[in-house]
Amino acid sequence: MAIQPEGIYVDVTFGGGGHSREILRRLGPNGHLYGFDQDADAEQNIVDDERFTFVRSNFRYLKQWMRYYGVSEIDGLSADLGVSSHHFDDVTRGFSFRFDAPLDMRMNKRAGTTAADVVNSYDEQQLADVFYLYGELKQARRLAALIVKARAQQRIATTGELLKTVGGLLRPEREKKETAQLFQALRIEVNHELEALKEMLAGATEVLRKGGRLSVITYHSLEDRIVKNYMKAGNAEGRVEQDFFGRMASPFRAVNNKVIVPSADEQQRNPRSRSAKLRIAERI
Repeated sequence: MAIQPEGIYVDVTFGGGGHSREILRRLGPNGHLYGFDQDADAEQNIVDDERFTFVRSNFRYLKQWMRYYGVSEIDGLSADLGVSSHHFDDVTRGFSFRFDAPLDMRMNKRAGTTAADVVNSYDEQQLADVFYLYGELKQARRLAALIVKARAQQRIATTGELLKTVGGLLRPEREKKETAQLFQALRIEVNHELEALKEMLAGATEVLRKGGRLSVITYHSLEDRIVKNYMKAGNAEGRVEQDFFGRMASPFRAVNNKVIVPSADEQQRNPRSRSAKLRIAERI
């Protein structure tokens, strides 16, 4: 991120505070960091530092909050997308299929639709669309049909009940992968993750100063495609626009032309990092 000691930075996925602490360690007395997180659990990790401001909000509102704090430009933004190990390990949150827990999956436990609401209220076509678009599941229609049939007898309220409902349709050799895709699809729908990501990137494009850096870690192809397109073309669709002279008009220049992935050693220490991709771009 090429941290400037007197710069203004934003960590839009504060979480456990690891990235924020590293940024603060590199800031001087006049630098400042804003940390975003909508999860109440993250507030336990707030950094006691006068150079730090915690923002209890979804990062999709980045631009509005920067305006609220009187910040017209920032020098860099860090985003570590996806679900943290804390979320997966918390039995009560319903993010993991390792535990039988309430079908919740909300990043913000204080508001919004739960995964149980989606499973029990969406019609068959809506469910199939969620599973296909966000989970990339080939048997999305059959999964949706199974769920609709089962919930007519009894509400599907827990992760265990959901797995029992669809278990017979998942191929044994791909059961773990397809279950993960199913849970990913529900989580993305519950938290409107892709829409929020697009809004955050649009806001970052506006508030990053020239030379400011955008650093994003992704964990699955759907979010990585959006980030890649924004850094390449300045929009989520990857729609290339040209200036009067036929040159590609993008607000960013790639800092790393080749995506950065974790080393074998890091992957062994942190299995979650195996699917991680880091992309960095500079505002031009």
